[in-house]
Amino acid sequence: MTHTTADATRATVQSFLALRLAGDTEQLTALFADEVDWLLAENPAVPWIRPRSTAAECAAQFTELTEHTVPEDARASIDTFLVDGIDAVLTGHLSGTVRATGKSFEGPFALRLTVEDGRITRHHLYENSLSIAEACTP
Repeated sequence: MTHTTADATRATVQSFLALRLAGDTEQLTALFADEVDWLLAENPAVPWIRPRSTAAECAAQFTELTEHTVPEDARASIDTFLVDGIDAVLTGHLSGTVRATGKSFEGPFALRLTVEDGRITRHHLYENSLSIAEACTP
């Protein structure tokens, strides 16, 4: 593991966060690898949570999230941003409001990303899925 690898990982994750904030699906698609190890706990009540594996599917998750939630109510804060070689882990808190029900959700999250050759090959998100499912249930 070299310091350069960690720096490259950090830079890619910072780009990911900026593009995510900007809602730039085209550039996000380019940032994800052609095939991604995507993990998000199955949650049938939540329309934007489903299995994904291609760059386009992964980038589309962000568009689907904004279609089903109220963008003005979306909040995410990052408490920790750790990088070890090609792996990065971010922890923090997120909250939002589901458009269809008007109900809100919130809770802690952890996101593990792996960056290889400047592209994201792993995206594992751990979040308060119970709160999100309850907010999606009328």
